[in-house]
Amino acid sequence: MDYLIYSAFLVGLMGSLHCVGMCGPLVLAMPIPRKTLYSQLKARLLYNLGRTTTYALLGALVGLVGRAFTLTVSQQWLSILVGILIGFGMALPNRYFQKISLFGPAYQFTSYLRHQFAQLFRQKNLQASFLLGILNGFLPCGLVYLALAGALATGEWGLGVLYMILFGLGTTPLMLAMGLGISLIKPSMRQFLHRSLLPGFTLLLALWFVLRGLNLGVPYLSPQVQAGQAVVQDACCVEEE
Repeated sequence: MDYLIYSAFLVGLMGSLHCVGMCGPLVLAMPIPRKTLYSQLKARLLYNLGRTTTYALLGALVGLVGRAFTLTVSQQWLSILVGILIGFGMALPNRYFQKISLFGPAYQFTSYLRHQFAQLFRQKNLQASFLLGILNGFLPCGLVYLALAGALATGEWGLGVLYMILFGLGTTPLMLAMGLGISLIKPSMRQFLHRSLLPGFTLLLALWFVLRGLNLGVPYLSPQVQAGQAVVQDACCVEEE
């Protein structure tokens, strides 16, 4: 397992600035059975567990897709393709992503999710908190697309699941703190980080995927995966002889 997997937590941690802005109102409006700190903590944790569960499911699906790709092309080429897609997606204006959510089946699915949200908001129990998290994980989100691109590059469904679980865990601290009314970062600083730091981090991640696929033999940055596999295969052949 290379350092690609661990990048998922950083993607979630950095991207949680985006989560607070997009999903913050939903989290603050969540129905809580009792207004005690313990009840709020349980509800928020279950909500974030629900989100991470959905992310894990999506990670398994895209990991299978990545596996299918590696049957025809190497994982190095898949990594380069993912890096290019991330860079291209970052260059697109937000209005293009909004058009995707308004397109036919995607719009119908989003409308269905909103209807289910309305139903769950009428229920003040912990099960509703968990189900709200499950549904929230399916909402169209550019940050989730970025994480799924990383899960795709793993080329394995199991690693895709692990990647998205780590991504979900990375988004949890800031989301949990905001839900409990704890301001870890001032709004002005949060806006600056979201507009400046997050795009820069996304660009670096895209470049890292490309470098990783170039197989340059640079430890941690662009390891020679194929060469390592060849050594193992040669050693097996010697033992058989």
